[in-house]
Amino acid sequence: MNPIFKEYCKIPKQLHPMDILHPALLLAMLSLFFGCQNVSPTLPAGGSELRANHSLQVSKTDYERFRNGKIKNAPPLPAVFTKDSLDLLEFPEIDDELVLALQHQLRVLKLRKQRKLQRLAGLDASYEKLEKTIQLLLDRAYAKPTDLQYYLDAYQTWGKDKRGHVKFTGYYTPVLEVKKEADATYKYPLYSFPKNWEGHLPTRQEIDGKKALAGLGLELAYAKDPVDIYFMQVQGSGYVRFLDTGERRLFRFAGDNGYRFRPIEKIILANEDIDAKNVSVKGIKRFLKKNPHWRDTVLNSNPSYVFFQSKNSVAKGAGGVPLMEGISIAVDSRYFPMGSVILASVPVYDRYDNISHHEFRVLLPQDVGGAVRGPGHVDVYSGVGNSGREAAGMLHHYGRMWLLLPKENKQLALNDEEL
Repeated sequence: MNPIFKEYCKIPKQLHPMDILHPALLLAMLSLFFGCQNVSPTLPAGGSELRANHSLQVSKTDYERFRNGKIKNAPPLPAVFTKDSLDLLEFPEIDDELVLALQHQLRVLKLRKQRKLQRLAGLDASYEKLEKTIQLLLDRAYAKPTDLQYYLDAYQTWGKDKRGHVKFTGYYTPVLEVKKEADATYKYPLYSFPKNWEGHLPTRQEIDGKKALAGLGLELAYAKDPVDIYFMQVQGSGYVRFLDTGERRLFRFAGDNGYRFRPIEKIILANEDIDAKNVSVKGIKRFLKKNPHWRDTVLNSNPSYVFFQSKNSVAKGAGGVPLMEGISIAVDSRYFPMGSVILASVPVYDRYDNISHHEFRVLLPQDVGGAVRGPGHVDVYSGVGNSGREAAGMLHHYGRMWLLLPKENKQLALNDEEL
């Protein structure tokens, strides 16, 4: 507080009425009032509402959380997307890797331009708006943006529980050894999509157990373990290395049989006869290898079945561009369209695989997944092979997400005037 104001704050409360009415004294008293209350007489545009929001800035990134990453006592959100102020969030630096990913995202939009982009729970996510969002970020490349709150709005999704919690899981590109021709060891087929099939496609049990597709010329390759095939199907794509030819190909998602995905992890945990505590990919593989009599029962509990197409390319998602580790995500495109930009508070882990903190990252919807449904779950691409599998296996906690869209022109004009 100003030291002169401190002395004036000691003025006795009983004043002569004529003194109070004197204009000069009145002005002085008003100044003294603001000084004694330690309140700045100048407020930013938005008045008390904006000041109240600024007081929440620290708590936006510093919450008391449960071990699964959920915020304790998080309030319910009123809609699927709730408008939030971007200046109350943190924005990461737009480095080389993110610039490349954003350029890929422009390609995603161009590939999908002819497709109608629906309104998302009342939001206009048109091609033009998504493109403008990407361009605003690219214009601020190689720096940490400080002015995006004047040009972009952030819409928080209500997540899985309508309190803003989004479950982050990981997926990766496995590398599977196969052969062109079946033998006594490599005898489990990977199939292409049966385009000429009439009626409902068969279930996993009918395909693997009853050989419903055998002899139709759909076999792309043969693996030695149906469990490996299953997990490549869950990831949606994978590299295969042909042991008999030395060739390496990418097997990409070519469609599924239309049955709802049922995670075998839940089946394992729900079955009292199955003694398996570790339901990570590695844990399930280890359990089924030691207990082969459970293999078909566990795998067939998920009726969904994925078909592949063979490509000579790098791993790409449904958006048609290369997937980038830690940036590309698989989403339910009814809520997060291909080509959109997401700001997310993502869990970060320590060396003991526990959440150490959350950090803000830009995530780009460039893929879809059979197990990803609704506004409360996304899959983060975690890389290739064993390292990708390990990174993906760690992700199974909650954070928050905001869809970024340009401000309306009227709002932009007002902000420009304020600047």
